Amino acid sequence: MNISYNWLKRYIALNDSAEEVAKILTSIGLEVGKVEKVQTIKGGLEGLVVGEVLTCVDHPNSDHLHITTTRVAPDAEPLQIVFGAPNVAAGQKVIVATVGTVLYDGDEKFTIKKGKIRGEESLGMICAEDEIGVGSSHDGIMVLPADTPVGMPAKEYFGVEDDTMIEVDITPNRADGASHYGVARDLYAYYEARRREGDEAIRLEKPSVEGFAVQSHALPIEVVVENAQACPRYTGVSIQGVTIKESPDWLKKALSTVGIRPINNVVDVTNFVLHEMGQALHSFDADKIKGGKVIVKNASEGQKFVTLDGVERTLSAADLMICNAEEPMCIAGVFGGQDSGITETTTNVFLESAYFDPVSIRKTARRHQLSTDASFRYERGCDPNNTLYVLKRCALLIQEVAGGEIAMEVVDQVKGERREAKGEKYFPPFPVELNIPRVNALIGKQLGEELIERILGALEMEIVSKEGDTWHIGVPRYRVDVQRECDVVEDILRIYGYNNVEFPEKLNTSLSYNPKPNPVALQIRISEQLTAQGFNEILNNSLTKVSYYEALEGLSLAGCVKIMNPLSQDLGVMRQTLLFGGLESIQRNANRKNADLKFYEFGNCYHYDAEKIAVRQAKDPHWVYDPLYAYSEEPHLALWLTGNKTAQSWVQKEEKVSFYTLNAYVNNVLRRLGVNIGNCTLEALESELCSDGMVIKAPNGKQIGMMGVVNGKLLKAFDIDNPVYYADLDWNMLLRLNKQYKPVINDLPKFPEVKRDFALLVDKSVKFAELAKAALAAEKKLLKAVTLFDVYEGKNLEAGKKSYALSFILQDAENTLKDKQIEAIMAKLQKVFEDKFGAKLR
Repeated sequence: MNISYNWLKRYIALNDSAEEVAKILTSIGLEVGKVEKVQTIKGGLEGLVVGEVLTCVDHPNSDHLHITTTRVAPDAEPLQIVFGAPNVAAGQKVIVATVGTVLYDGDEKFTIKKGKIRGEESLGMICAEDEIGVGSSHDGIMVLPADTPVGMPAKEYFGVEDDTMIEVDITPNRADGASHYGVARDLYAYYEARRREGDEAIRLEKPSVEGFAVQSHALPIEVVVENAQACPRYTGVSIQGVTIKESPDWLKKALSTVGIRPINNVVDVTNFVLHEMGQALHSFDADKIKGGKVIVKNASEGQKFVTLDGVERTLSAADLMICNAEEPMCIAGVFGGQDSGITETTTNVFLESAYFDPVSIRKTARRHQLSTDASFRYERGCDPNNTLYVLKRCALLIQEVAGGEIAMEVVDQVKGERREAKGEKYFPPFPVELNIPRVNALIGKQLGEELIERILGALEMEIVSKEGDTWHIGVPRYRVDVQRECDVVEDILRIYGYNNVEFPEKLNTSLSYNPKPNPVALQIRISEQLTAQGFNEILNNSLTKVSYYEALEGLSLAGCVKIMNPLSQDLGVMRQTLLFGGLESIQRNANRKNADLKFYEFGNCYHYDAEKIAVRQAKDPHWVYDPLYAYSEEPHLALWLTGNKTAQSWVQKEEKVSFYTLNAYVNNVLRRLGVNIGNCTLEALESELCSDGMVIKAPNGKQIGMMGVVNGKLLKAFDIDNPVYYADLDWNMLLRLNKQYKPVINDLPKFPEVKRDFALLVDKSVKFAELAKAALAAEKKLLKAVTLFDVYEGKNLEAGKKSYALSFILQDAENTLKDKQIEAIMAKLQKVFEDKFGAKLR
């Protein structure tokens, strides 16, 4: 929202500079993005003065140039200026650009310098109106009235007043700040809160509409509101006999300063009032209102409508429209129609000022991907009690700049019923109970009732009654976000000033309950562990590209949570996996010569499964249908490895990361969370995202996560040359397993452990995990660990066979193991391997 400093001064007398006002606005909750000087004429006419031509003679070396002596100050020596305009003559008052003045020609600029023209010295330039930006004519120099004082700055003569544009970043809850008067009202409250006894009070001036009067009934327009829920209030009036022309300078300057392109006087007035009061209006060509009737109703499904920008749009039955007796004229509160607006031939105007339901406007604007100044305000909530005032204000300004007369009684439809247009507040204020001790407790400082009352009054919050420490407040409807006691306290505090609340000398605290396991604490623990191991944490957008899922089957586009009105196809769906975001980060780093990477990310994944609803309904016929049941959101932890594990140096050779590197990091994470890796099972991974890998499953069979090598085709699509190793862990499952984990403390063993090895010949289909699981199940008491230290496949082995070299750690906590015990255990293990897997000792 752009605010003009000069425009702001129409409503409040400001002694502070624009820069100081910007600081004040930021301190009271209207954050200022930037402050920028605005010149209505480029260069601001600096260096240009009124001069008098004393003499004018022909140039001896030219047939069209003249040599003049021109006085540019009452007491200064005349300047010799060579010039070629045909209409220059002695005695004229002219505009002179003195030496050093900068003039602009579009985006180019040039400086007036002392020089010679055809051998004659020239100390300035006599200007035409197009050369200084005050007109478009270049027929000759500008000749001013004879009584114009010599030496008067051109800036003063033309009434050029520089302005300052203050860009305010309006938050969604502060629709009241989306206007010059709204900003002035907050500034008034700020100054009022700081006014001391004896100081002159600053006044907040709201433009008067006392001059509004109906002058005839020659142009009656009937108004019918069919959907009073979407349009709780609609006011309108007709103006007959207007003249469409260019707006006066004051109006064009005001709009240009805030970035609005002037169009014509009537349209410019509606835009001016919108930025003045924050209430959008719409002006119709009254002669184009067929049947002399305005109907506020919903469109027909699939109906076509051409908007002001010339685009044909397909309407929804949920779109509220402003129609005449035969057809739609405007998308209510969003965008006008092509055939009903103001044109150069318009002589009669119907002016609309309405209050529309914010939700209805927001949905329509998003549906048609439109964002206008009107929809920006309507969808945040306007003041329904202000529509009639704004209508009269706009009508008076139109009469001022375009002529005409008010040609009908004002129509005021409130909730579908016609009311007399007397300006009553048909929409009551929001009632709020304010407890003064609680106000002081929440703020952390005793403000005093007099100051609180002054701030509330400045914000137009009415104190309806007082019952001891409890005040009954009526909050005006323009503050749509202030409907609770804490909201009122926040308004009091922002006006009083956050920086005016001192830090207490004593800090109070209270004990709080933390859930066990604490997800935040565990996430911090794992983050610190991975960071200490050389990982970098990344955070990617949950919105991702549609194209990532179009060619996949397992993670299909049908399973994506789709965005209804995406900003682009790159942000069209919610991610189902963290993989793609990590690959984007790897691609970006690799393209910048940073190829050795270790990343981790905590993030949510999102899924849509329509079949879940059908399954639930089949299981429970009494289940109440809930469309959100098909959506799910789960937190995940993902790891990426690529490039070198260690860089080459004089100490060590270059070593690439591998699947085993990733496996070690994943095992470390599981161990830190108390997951017993020995009880987990590993299964082959079948995924189109990875060419090879394993699935990690908990003892109950549920998947903990996966780890593997990212598919080469996928890497090629991301233009990544090195292999990428990826792990994805279900964070909720890890938290559940951590909850089951109970640390056990044992004494250090008093008796030594014994190590024995087997070299087994097994089928190639047999996995080490199966052998280890069978061994541990066969000897639960004394067998402490099984490890694989060698795998051999090649010569001297039977076809379809491989050799596993296994180590077994045996230990008794109470006695030293005897040879007979050890041999019995190893014989038992050998028999298990032979019976279950057909293994043979080598």
